[in-house]
Amino acid sequence: LVGPNDWATLKEYDLYCPMCNGAEPGIDVGFIDPSLHSSLADSYNRVIPMVAEAGFKNLICFTGNGPDMDDETGMKNFEEGIKPILRNAERHGVVLCLEMFNTRVDHPGYMANSTRWGVEMCNRLGSENFKLLYDIYHMQIMEGDIISRIREFGEYFAHYHTGGVPGRNEIDEAQELFYPAIMRAIAESDYEGYVGQEFIPSRGDALASLRQGIRICDV
Repeated sequence: LVGPNDWATLKEYDLYCPMCNGAEPGIDVGFIDPSLHSSLADSYNRVIPMVAEAGFKNLICFTGNGPDMDDETGMKNFEEGIKPILRNAERHGVVLCLEMFNTRVDHPGYMANSTRWGVEMCNRLGSENFKLLYDIYHMQIMEGDIISRIREFGEYFAHYHTGGVPGRNEIDEAQELFYPAIMRAIAESDYEGYVGQEFIPSRGDALASLRQGIRICDV
């Protein structure tokens, strides 16, 4: 995730940003809160043209927390808040990407905590400019069946994040996921985007951990 203030650095080194941020006020506040719809619209409508002008495509968004809100109310609120912004994203060729989080360990109260929540919202909005950021770490904690989810719902995923389970550390044999098989499933799904290494290095040499993660995912 890279915001507008750092895009010039990416350009300087001829790097691409596969997932932009900078429009969202945070993870725990978002489109399920109707009182935020106006300020969210202002922020996203400001950043969307910036993403397009920079030559990037994906812009992250969040539901926010709603521990006392039922799913249907949350979905209606989210849809109502994002639809006007989505029209602007369509005009600029920008894809709004909703990330689902786990609520068991890291983000208690977050509304979109399952693949099916995100897929249902994609179907309600019916736009190629609204997709999902599928975080493998989060969804392993919530539901597992990672490869089955990729095969069934891969068309809805605009970006992937990695992370070892448990702990969100290196994606090697010290954790429970077998990433080579997951990467093969992604490749077989005709996905043409990027996979973001979002694990937290637990060893002294972070670059060595990153190199290892790249090797593991190179299938």
